[in-house]
Amino acid sequence: MTSYAPDPRILDLGEAFYDPVEAAHFPKCTPRFLNRRWAERVGLDLPDEDWARRFCRFEPLAENLPQPLALRYHGHQFRVYNPDIGDGRGFTFAQLRDEKGRLLDLGTKGSGQTPYSRTADGRLTLKGGMREVLATEMLEALGVNTSKTFALFETGEELVRGDEPSPTRSAVLTRLSHGHIRIGMFQRLAFYGEVENINALVRYTLRELYAEQPSADPKENAVRLFDLVASATARLAAGYMAAGFVHGVLNSDNINVTGESFDYGPWRFTPEWDPDFTAAYFDHYGLYSFGRQPEAIHWDLAQFAGCMAMVADAPPLSEMLGGWSDRFEDELVKALLRRLGVDGDRDLAAALLKALRSREAQIDRVFFDWRGGRDPGTERYPSEPFRALAAALEGRQRPVTHPYWSDPEPCSMHIEEVEAIWSAIAERDDWTPFNMKVDAIRRMGKAMASGIPTA
Repeated sequence: MTSYAPDPRILDLGEAFYDPVEAAHFPKCTPRFLNRRWAERVGLDLPDEDWARRFCRFEPLAENLPQPLALRYHGHQFRVYNPDIGDGRGFTFAQLRDEKGRLLDLGTKGSGQTPYSRTADGRLTLKGGMREVLATEMLEALGVNTSKTFALFETGEELVRGDEPSPTRSAVLTRLSHGHIRIGMFQRLAFYGEVENINALVRYTLRELYAEQPSADPKENAVRLFDLVASATARLAAGYMAAGFVHGVLNSDNINVTGESFDYGPWRFTPEWDPDFTAAYFDHYGLYSFGRQPEAIHWDLAQFAGCMAMVADAPPLSEMLGGWSDRFEDELVKALLRRLGVDGDRDLAAALLKALRSREAQIDRVFFDWRGGRDPGTERYPSEPFRALAAALEGRQRPVTHPYWSDPEPCSMHIEEVEAIWSAIAERDDWTPFNMKVDAIRRMGKAMASGIPTA
């Protein structure tokens, strides 16, 4: 088991980047999800009673942050700039290294009010916490770079919300993330013209999140960071598309500069390859619909370029921004073929995309059937796009051994199942469907990881 390796590097940034806060005092701490798999990987496989102490009452971890920190940031929300945001119901609780030496954050959601809560209560509904567990587990299994839900506790309060029946049950969630440095953090510094702090955050991000030694030239650092973020966000957009995932709220304050997906609100998986499929009921114009997610992430990257232009020359930033679509297309080819479990090229990826766009079968079903090495033939997939895919795949498919591929149905996560899992909890406090689904997702993840191409 990995040893606990505390390393609160964020303190190096200084007070201009965060505000010390206190966690809320909750009447109850009932464990609903404990990610022991990841706890082992970061040296925090604690006794049961310690989980509540650390991840519901938030007693500081040894040699770590003495007090939680609410991070400061701004952001464009549905393309409207908002300078009145920041960590309003969460904070950074601790930092530590994993078995690979990566610096990880333990951050929260629903842990109480901060200076950025405005009129909100700083809480999280239990349904929202449950949904975040399901999103992170499913995306991790599908190979998408995502934060990990580390712990979820029900906290015994009654919350009033306008978008679900109220009063509703409350929770506090802890996520394990490769940093919580958002594009919006740079936007805030740019908004106030804090050039030296931009340079400091660039150095921190290069050193701590990308494991690169910053140079003595601030311009060189900014251009290098932009290059890294451009590649990371291209992988993020491609990962969403290959997974059939719709995040729902791709605001610039929800884009991590490491390209790690996080902060799940109205997410959904689209059953079919439907570019117009939206997740958020309030996304009236489909700004963050399934098919427009690459555009949305590219737009957010453009806001990051504007921040970097305050400390670097604009031409190299503009060139990389203009070339982002090529990076995305390269990453989409990799992501699609990785999910299909084959080596291949753009022609094979194009054939797969054409088949998916025909919408003759659901996305999960297509990958399940064709990755499983069992082309059902003309009875299920008789159309020209699928026959062309069969021809393109000839001789490329790898043997599959995991029993998952012999199941009658793929493991999916559509809204109807999410609602059914919640109904069992809300009506009968029955967590069996939830726990069974997490187990099924992890089983699928093992099947996905077996025999996957390394390139």
